[in-house]
Amino acid sequence: MNGNENLENQIETERKTSFKEIIKILSEVDDVNFVENFFNCLLTPAEINDMATRWITVKEIEKGTPQREIAKKFHISLCKITRGSKVLKDPNSAFRKIFDDFEDYSEFKKRT
Repeated sequence: MNGNENLENQIETERKTSFKEIIKILSEVDDVNFVENFFNCLLTPAEINDMATRWITVKEIEKGTPQREIAKKFHISLCKITRGSKVLKDPNSAFRKIFDDFEDYSEFKKRT
């Protein structure tokens, strides 16, 4: 392994470790305002928009909204919608578990 490959591996390891740190921190926080502030500090407005759009996509798929309607209404590519649909079909996916088990899911449906 040359020096560049070694450095790239170290960087990738650090990224994975940092991502897990973020997940651990957020899993222990019980303050919605803090989490919102954290995301506003960490992400650009465009990244927040992308994340929100992905969540809108899976909620719309779960509601049974046709993919072409989702694409047109929210200006989302069919590829991204298809990806969301595939994830929802996986019974072990976090999205599927949220919609099946999360007590406040009815609150999400009322907002969409």
